[in-house]
Amino acid sequence: MSGAPARRCTSRRAPAARVTVRPGCRSSAAVVRSHATDLPKKVRALALRHALSAKAKDGGLIVIESAKLEAAKTKALVGHFSGLGLTNALIIDGAELHNGFATAARNIPNIDVLPIQGINVYDILRRQKLVLTRAAIDALEARFK
Repeated sequence: MSGAPARRCTSRRAPAARVTVRPGCRSSAAVVRSHATDLPKKVRALALRHALSAKAKDGGLIVIESAKLEAAKTKALVGHFSGLGLTNALIIDGAELHNGFATAARNIPNIDVLPIQGINVYDILRRQKLVLTRAAIDALEARFK
């Protein structure tokens, strides 16, 4: 057997001329592994607190009564935002977004509208201004107690 090549996955009982491939001989490279790690819940809450306090400290926090619009018109909302000086903002509302407001705001560049469940550190730090409604503030207070 000096000139015979080494065979992988051969049956031990089969003669050298007969090679059988067993199903267990597949490479494990096809298995997709995720090495992602999640941050602990306390660390994520602390990061959200720091992002909110940083916006409040630099004057980038605006509180409005509600985010509602009678007619879902982008032009009317742009006029309202220009009065407030909002060109790059994240607007956080309560648990439910007003359909007319969300529809009009999605056509404005650099304006994001999220419900309170979607609040995250990345979006807060990405925009210059953070606009919170009263419902959002109440929900944040309940979340951090």
